[in-house]
Amino acid sequence: MSDLYKKLLENNKKWVESQLALDSEYFKDLSKGQNPPLLWIGCSDSRVPANEIIGAKPGEVFVHRNIANMVIHSDMNMLSVLDYAVNVLKVKHVIVCGHYGCGGIKAAMGNDSIGIIDNWIRHIKDVYRLHNTYLDSIVDENERFNAFVELNVKEQVFDLAKTSIVQAAWRNGQDVTLHGWAYGLNSGFVTDLNVNFSSNKDLDAVYQLFFK
Repeated sequence: MSDLYKKLLENNKKWVESQLALDSEYFKDLSKGQNPPLLWIGCSDSRVPANEIIGAKPGEVFVHRNIANMVIHSDMNMLSVLDYAVNVLKVKHVIVCGHYGCGGIKAAMGNDSIGIIDNWIRHIKDVYRLHNTYLDSIVDENERFNAFVELNVKEQVFDLAKTSIVQAAWRNGQDVTLHGWAYGLNSGFVTDLNVNFSSNKDLDAVYQLFFK
């Protein structure tokens, strides 16, 4: 085995020992079940750990991650996580958290073919197309990059609100609020993008679902 692999196993043992030193019942209590108040939909980037960013402990955040924190209606993985979080765990908050410096967003701004991920990035390019007039008006490339990160998060929150899963929960009187954040890799702070939904009333009429 490589030294890195051995180190990972050693680190796990040390972590278990440190947790048990603080609370001898830690893992026993954790194994009894989970009741997290929020679902986090974030980017797969290794520099954006959901729990650590918000100071949450294991069991406090249900997490789904993919390239550029996308909410794609044909993505059964994301939909399954969302359905379980909303209908079984009864989370009260869903946060879509993007981050400045996102490689997926950067790739969507260019035309280089990377591989199979091109098909995923096409969804991000669709967001650019929706806002191309505004984004193309931003002369500074870094500012345009940051603005695209923020717009992408906002569009994903809108797409969450459009899902039948979330709208059915609202219809049933369930307390679920959607939020959009952008995380700063160079600061550690999150920016609340002030895109929040707790009903489908702010959606265009064509997206509003009515359940019998």
